[in-house]
Amino acid sequence: MQNKEANTISQDQWDISIEPKTAMFNLNLKELWRYKDLMWLFVKRDFSAQYKQTILGPLWHFIQPLFTTIVFLVVFGQIAKIPIPKNIAPAVFYMSGITIWNYFTSCLTGTSNTFVANAAIFGKVYFPRLVIPVSVVLSNIVKFSIQFLLLLLVMGYYGIKTGNFYIGWTWLLIPVLVVMMALMGLGFGIIISSLTTKYRDFTVLIGFAIQLLMYATPVIYPLEYFNNSKYKPFIEWNPLTPIIEAFRYAVLGEGTFTITSLLYSSSFILVSVFFGSMIFTKVEKSFMDTV
Repeated sequence: MQNKEANTISQDQWDISIEPKTAMFNLNLKELWRYKDLMWLFVKRDFSAQYKQTILGPLWHFIQPLFTTIVFLVVFGQIAKIPIPKNIAPAVFYMSGITIWNYFTSCLTGTSNTFVANAAIFGKVYFPRLVIPVSVVLSNIVKFSIQFLLLLLVMGYYGIKTGNFYIGWTWLLIPVLVVMMALMGLGFGIIISSLTTKYRDFTVLIGFAIQLLMYATPVIYPLEYFNNSKYKPFIEWNPLTPIIEAFRYAVLGEGTFTITSLLYSSSFILVSVFFGSMIFTKVEKSFMDTV
């Protein structure tokens, strides 16, 4: 009798009850918030481990966009001679596109490898699996902030040189656009991560696809460059195009920006996050059998 009472008391003292999910779409955001401390630990881990045992450390966040901008200036500015708005310095134009594009690619590639890269952790301890991709998106905000600071420094240099430095109300749009790009990377990233548990080809395909996608997105050219081209509709259908153009408009005051185009991108974001979350929650139940 005493043993039964002891068992009853011990069962009542459990803080967390792990049960199988019955609904296909069950994110359990309350549980995700309960593990926010673990999420921040993963954010610190991702940032520190990325540059551990490196000499320059976070300075690579400055070096990478700086050298990429130089390459774009030579290849697309001097050799290909792709026209850009005359009142914007070429370096500022290219770096503004590179900054927001790098954030998207970092979120997408980081979240697309969630199950495969963290299989050892997932097999040993329970926590909401969505913590990992969300922490990747948050840790990349640090990288984006550093590169955005570099963009401001370059804008300041050319502003002093030419006497033209834009500051306006459109800067208020920057946080909104960053969140949109983060959700875009998260949504498509968790879809790909769910597929890679069975089809490892996606891990090879994602890097190649991102390189091709950049040329279909106005990162290295303004959207107006294709005004008289039959290819313009394909570029406009790209859901990343309105966000990139709106980011340039917000930072530089130049670019094709409409509320309708952003609503178009928002619809893609909602669909990708919704279906990505459904697939993610379904795959996490049995992915250890296939990884």
